[in-house]
Amino acid sequence: MRILQLNFERGWRGGERQTLLTMRQLMLAGHEVELLARKGGKLARRARDLEFMVHEFDSAMAVSRFLLARRSQYDVMHAQTANMMTWLALLRPWLKARVVFTRRTAFPLRKNESRNAWKWRQADALVAISDAAAAEPRRLGLRVTVIPSAVELQPLNPEHLQAFSSQHGLEGKRVLATAAALTVEKDPQTLIRAVHELATQRQDFVFLHLGAGGSEEAAARQLVSELDLDALYRFAGFQENVENLYRLMDVFVLSSRYEALGSSALDAFAYGVPVVATRAGGLAELLADGRGLLSEVGDPTGLAANMARVLDDPALRATMVEGAAAYVHREHDPAVMAEKYLAIYRGFTGSAL
Repeated sequence: MRILQLNFERGWRGGERQTLLTMRQLMLAGHEVELLARKGGKLARRARDLEFMVHEFDSAMAVSRFLLARRSQYDVMHAQTANMMTWLALLRPWLKARVVFTRRTAFPLRKNESRNAWKWRQADALVAISDAAAAEPRRLGLRVTVIPSAVELQPLNPEHLQAFSSQHGLEGKRVLATAAALTVEKDPQTLIRAVHELATQRQDFVFLHLGAGGSEEAAARQLVSELDLDALYRFAGFQENVENLYRLMDVFVLSSRYEALGSSALDAFAYGVPVVATRAGGLAELLADGRGLLSEVGDPTGLAANMARVLDDPALRATMVEGAAAYVHREHDPAVMAEKYLAIYRGFTGSAL
C-alpha cells in the first residue's frame, strides 16, 4: 500500500514520536510510507535521517496544493494531528485516498461541537489512542477504534547519562522527574506545589522537569522561586534523547489535568521506573491494577504523599515496576500497534498485504 502520514507540528512530543514509530513499523511490514510535515521541523529531520520520503511545507496553502496534486497517488492519507485532519476534511470531496485520523487528545469540546463532528465524519476511520481520547467523538455519535500508542526501548548511551548527571548534580540524590511541556493541561503549578510539600519532609532528592516551554513557563518559574525550590526543582528543558534519561530516575511523575494516554508514563513503564500521576483521562487506564499510584487532579498533597510512598517502600516499587513492565510489553508493542492500523487500511483497499 501507498500511505501518506501527515503531522504538521513544529516540535517533538509524544504525537511526533508515535508518528515516526508508526511509519517505521509500516515500512518494515513492506509498505510505501511517506511523510507530510512542517518545513524545518524535528519530525521532518528525523524522518529524513531514517531515509523516508518527506514532503516539507511551511503553509496550509502549500499543503493543500500538494494534497490536490497527489490525490490519486496514495491509498491512505493518515492525519496524525487535528490541524491536518481539518485540511483533509476540507479537501475530502476531491481526494481519492481513504482518510484516517488519530485523535491524541482528551480535551472536552466546549465550543464548535458541530464543526468538530463534521470534521471527524469526513474520516473513513476515526482512531483514538485511549478510551479517554475516544469519549468526545463517541458522545457525538461517531464510531471510534481505540489503538493505544506504543513504546520502543532505545539503546543505552552511558556518555549522555554521565554528562547529564554531572551537569545537574545528581550524584548521591534520589531522582524524581517529569517529561511534560509547561502548558495548562500539564498543570506544572500543582506539580511544583507537590514537590514543595515533599521538600518539607526530606531533602535527599532532585526533581527534574524535562520538556519544552509553554504558556505556563513564566508562572512555573516564578512559583519555584517563591517557594525557594531552586536547589531542588530543575528546569532541564527539551532533551533530544529524553528516553535515555529514564535510566536515571527513581520516580516518574505526571500532574496532568487532561491526558489522552500518557506516552511518557509508558516510557517509564518500559524503563522500570515507578509512576505517580493524577487520575486524568488515559492515565487512570494506564496506572490501574497497581501499575502506578494515582491522586486526584489538582491535588498536590496527594501527589506528594504518593511520591514519598514510592521512595520509602522498596517492595511497593518492585511490585509496580513488575506489573507495569508486563503490561507495556503486552499492550503497547509497536508491531501490534502497526498491525491494528494495517487492519483498518486493508479494510479500505481490499489488500491481502
